[in-house]
Amino acid sequence: MALDARSGAPKLQLNGTNGRRRHRPVRLSVKKKKKKKKKPGGVRNGAAAQGRPRNRFEQAPLYVAVLTYVGFGIVTLFGYFRDFLRALRLEKCHIAQERQELKEFVPLYQDFENFYTRNLYMRVRDNWNRPICSLPGPVFDLMERVSDDYNWTFRLTGRTLKNVINMGSYNYLGFAENNALFLTTVAEAVRGYGVGTCSTRQEMGNLRIHEELEQLVAEFLGVESAMTFGMGFATNSMNIPALVGKGCLILSDELNHTSLILGARLSGATIRIFKHNNMQSLERLLRDAVCSGQPRTHRPWRKILIMVEGIYSMEGSLVCLPEIVALKKKYKAYLYLDEAHSIGALGPTGRGVIELFGMDAKDIDILMGTFTKSFGAAGGYIAGKKELVDYLRSHSHSAVYASAMSPPVTEQIIRVIKGIMGRGGTNEGLRRVHRLMENTRYFRRRLREMGFIIYGNEDSPVVPLLLYLPAKVVAFSRAMLEKNIGVVVVGFPATPITEARARFCVSAAHTRDMLDKVLDALDEVGDALSIKFSRQKFSPRSELYDGTDFELDS
Repeated sequence: MALDARSGAPKLQLNGTNGRRRHRPVRLSVKKKKKKKKKPGGVRNGAAAQGRPRNRFEQAPLYVAVLTYVGFGIVTLFGYFRDFLRALRLEKCHIAQERQELKEFVPLYQDFENFYTRNLYMRVRDNWNRPICSLPGPVFDLMERVSDDYNWTFRLTGRTLKNVINMGSYNYLGFAENNALFLTTVAEAVRGYGVGTCSTRQEMGNLRIHEELEQLVAEFLGVESAMTFGMGFATNSMNIPALVGKGCLILSDELNHTSLILGARLSGATIRIFKHNNMQSLERLLRDAVCSGQPRTHRPWRKILIMVEGIYSMEGSLVCLPEIVALKKKYKAYLYLDEAHSIGALGPTGRGVIELFGMDAKDIDILMGTFTKSFGAAGGYIAGKKELVDYLRSHSHSAVYASAMSPPVTEQIIRVIKGIMGRGGTNEGLRRVHRLMENTRYFRRRLREMGFIIYGNEDSPVVPLLLYLPAKVVAFSRAMLEKNIGVVVVGFPATPITEARARFCVSAAHTRDMLDKVLDALDEVGDALSIKFSRQKFSPRSELYDGTDFELDS
């Protein structure tokens, strides 16, 4: 592996290239094809090409979109009216404000920018940040709270809601558990190493189990080397700046996670966005980057990095990996794959989207993932070629300055990976991978049969159920909690304004009885709130090839 002359970052040698990579124009093979009639719900993507289920994005009826905008319009108008009353001191404002003696200073709090928080979020704040007082496994206990001032403040009643079914945690394989039999090795790690290292890996925090974990991760993924970090978010935000910089181009999916976006911004590289899973949009950007080079100077880009996720956590959709790898090879770009939600949760043996699509891990230049979901722990990893990992050990801020991973957390990850790989005389991990797949497909199938609009792929344990109208979002969350079911609801600005939703996360720890109880409650609440909007018409958003098909050069 060569190093970039200007930044010192590694330049991966792909397809026989070496030295400084120059992106030259590539002959395109674009073929006009007769537009074929698509089946309802059909989406041509990588999953379909490999015989996998398709990503689905069903379109809501027009009246739903209209009523959603009307609902937001009404609460916005009332918000302005209440701000007017506050200005006249006829209504008290409980939110943080500048003190009178600091009025001439640059304001710390922008009153107008907090309009949404004051007038919309505060009305429904009771649906978030509910205090949990037990292990957040397939069921948990909630501390009941009430508000005497319309959600500005809360007080605990002293009552506990017992055995609430947990449909919101990323505990895909159920390893976030308190099982003394399973956690024996973790307890031994605490006795042997303590609960923290109090140092970075490069100083006094490099333990034997850290190196064991990295070797195990590399073997599990089928790559040369891997490096682990104590925080999943920092794995993206602190490593991307070490790989790309000024003069480099990042092509990012529009639905990428905030950690990827932050890392891209911190790097100083030029960022361009392509439509979600849209290969035409991505190829147009790649073609323009190769043909035109950098703005003004038209010099070749030092590096072109494509950033995507395995499972998109808000949509439940899978990346079109085969097509993206083909485009990457065609245009001599690099590929950064974030498998935070897919590693451990997809594939026959839990090795993520790469295994699901039957691809070679060596086709992806930078493999990233976290241990906070399927592994019931904390932290993340970067994996790939040995030269890449060795470079990050000395250039990544997260590696140089952050504290080493806690020993019991490290041992927890080791036991889970060994369980999935069938080591230690048990196949419990592999059994959970298969149970997760069964639970996911069962849950999604039942929701579609009931008439709900759900997004994503049939194999994705992230299941967004579309609610659309802001009032229905609030009523849905409260009604489900009354039935002893904890759900996560998400709305604007975390989602498009017309696509508020509830996001379910299926786990291998959920029994069939639990899922049936949730589905029965959903059926009843869906009828009561009239949120069964499905008409089996699919949105143009999911179409990847608008009239013009193309074939990638081999």
